[in-house]
Amino acid sequence: MGIFSKFVAKLKGQSTADPLDWKVLEEELLAADLGPKLTAEILKSAQGLKGDDALSSLKEILNSHLSTKSRVLSGENSVGVILVVGVNGTGKTTSVAKLANLLKSDGNSVMLAAADTFRAAAVDQLQTWGQRIGVSVISGKEGAEPAAVAFDAAVAASASQVNYLIVDTAGRLHNKSDLMAELGKIRRVVEKTLAISEVLLVIDATTGQNGIAQAKIFTEAVEVTGLIVTKLDGTARGGVALAIESALDIPIKFVGTGEGERDFAPFDPAHYLSGLIND
Repeated sequence: MGIFSKFVAKLKGQSTADPLDWKVLEEELLAADLGPKLTAEILKSAQGLKGDDALSSLKEILNSHLSTKSRVLSGENSVGVILVVGVNGTGKTTSVAKLANLLKSDGNSVMLAAADTFRAAAVDQLQTWGQRIGVSVISGKEGAEPAAVAFDAAVAASASQVNYLIVDTAGRLHNKSDLMAELGKIRRVVEKTLAISEVLLVIDATTGQNGIAQAKIFTEAVEVTGLIVTKLDGTARGGVALAIESALDIPIKFVGTGEGERDFAPFDPAHYLSGLIND
């Protein structure tokens, strides 16, 4: 059941909502991780809704809080270099592999860079995924400098002229200055060979408002161009996707909905909003 389904059902056949309805809606929005600021804005916009046009009006209100920026990957470079960033535990490395599989299934050649060298399991995980989906993975020796691995991958991708190079970066977040320094270094060494096309931030939908806090830190550290939201399986807490776009104006480009390599797809705003309303 969508976040707004009970509210819309109450409005049907009524001219307006009573105070109790608004209180119920407010509680549902907060429980769905929209956060107090966005909840207040939506409630204010929804005050004039009538029963007959509640559904279409509600969609317009929600849509106005989504980013209007492009959700497609940049295609301006001959080799599209995608840096994937995010804290550990969000599904970052798995998202790298799933994105590679999606791009490959669309007929693109893809190379991966295992630059999350602080976590040995991440390198092993990406190499296993590479074998599974049939793409090459550039990695260094254990404990190698992340930037060195990224540089080697950029050189290899340039020589091979693959369509996409996806770089899995370290997800360990000591503090903001460490993060800026590490991501900045990776970006600089890659751009000695190839231009960066996208910086995609992975956010776990179940972390709620903490996901917005993470997004703010990363956008300060590096120029994030889009989001990958994992565990966005249509449950009521999926409202965090709307909250993030409203707060930061960064477009969600892909969503992960399960464990398999095919449980990953471009973000469809219309489908997402319909799920929230459950029309």
